[in-house]
Amino acid sequence: MKELLEEAKSLNRNLLEWRRFVHKNAEIHTELLLTTAFVMGQLKEMGYKPVEICKSGVLATISGKKPGKTILLRGDMDALPITEETDLEFKSETGNMHACGHDFHTSMLLGAARLLKNHEDEIEGTVKLMFQPAEETLTGAKLMIEAGILENPKVDAAMMIHVFSGMPMPSGTVVFAGSGAISAASDWFRINIKGKGGHGAMPNTTIDPLNTAAHIHIALGEINSREIDPNDTGVVTVGAMHGGVTSNIIPDTAYLQGTIRTFNSETREFIKKRVVDISKGIGKTFRCEVNVILAKPCDSVLNDKELTRSAFKYTRDLLGPEQALDMEAVTGKVQRMSASEDFGFLSAKTATLMVGMAASVEKDGVIYPQHHPRVLFDEKVLPTGAAVYANTAIEWLNNHS
Repeated sequence: MKELLEEAKSLNRNLLEWRRFVHKNAEIHTELLLTTAFVMGQLKEMGYKPVEICKSGVLATISGKKPGKTILLRGDMDALPITEETDLEFKSETGNMHACGHDFHTSMLLGAARLLKNHEDEIEGTVKLMFQPAEETLTGAKLMIEAGILENPKVDAAMMIHVFSGMPMPSGTVVFAGSGAISAASDWFRINIKGKGGHGAMPNTTIDPLNTAAHIHIALGEINSREIDPNDTGVVTVGAMHGGVTSNIIPDTAYLQGTIRTFNSETREFIKKRVVDISKGIGKTFRCEVNVILAKPCDSVLNDKELTRSAFKYTRDLLGPEQALDMEAVTGKVQRMSASEDFGFLSAKTATLMVGMAASVEKDGVIYPQHHPRVLFDEKVLPTGAAVYANTAIEWLNNHS
């Protein structure tokens, strides 16, 4: 195990080159033309035969000499539509930004691919490498599942690593959040409002959709504060409001877009119903037609108890007890995040595990969070991530053959 970690450290130059290329050429959703070609090229150089099984979704497979089970390692590759505001020499040139660390995930999984090739004869079973598009839009995992990534051979377990900025622990610490639901289920919504436009000086001759939108926005906030049990968790967020083009015209239409985040199915269905009822009720009050569209449903990521226990042991043996942290053991409860992860689509099909890794960098006294145009991530963690990926796959297969 320690030898694997040292091997990963010897790949540091490659890891940096991979990460910086992907970062500089940040692409979004399933439009990952440069990223996909780059990843497939690197895999081919290592001796793999990667396949683009769906648009920008890459699968590479490696099997040892002995038969056994199949484990999948996932790294997402897409960025966000954010203009980068860092002073990095390799800052993005595309108008998009890897502000969530997916460039790290891609390079770490490439590093794991190299390590697995070096130890191919030691693998008892099969490892599938899943280079995924469109995580930020919560669609990529589903596309790759529909393309058959979990079959032929059937996947018995799946693991992913996510780097985080702002974790209150040393950079490079590998964090196990516990078992059960660790990310929120997500539902996106769009509320379309149709009124009657007209002159801004004569509002009495119009039906104002902006006024309706404002009241809906305020009312949806009451779901969080007045309709959810304080012991439960649910978040309704309006992230976009649009309507109108100039100061003296009341428009015909407006719309709001947002997300619902929950951890249990009853609360999830309750909030979805309330978003619809509140929006349509306020629309009726102010004489507007309102249509609510619920889309992009994504279930919670579920950390399988046995897989979590096994992977934590492998990681602690690899890195030492100070660098592998079991948060459920430390705090007495599972550490859940209110963000969503489309790895949850895999949780519905097989045993899964999401592992966190602290990777904060302070700039001018500030540690910027994920999805911020100035966020920075610590490149020193790259070898650790590659080693944890490869080591978990090898050890889990060898102990479950």
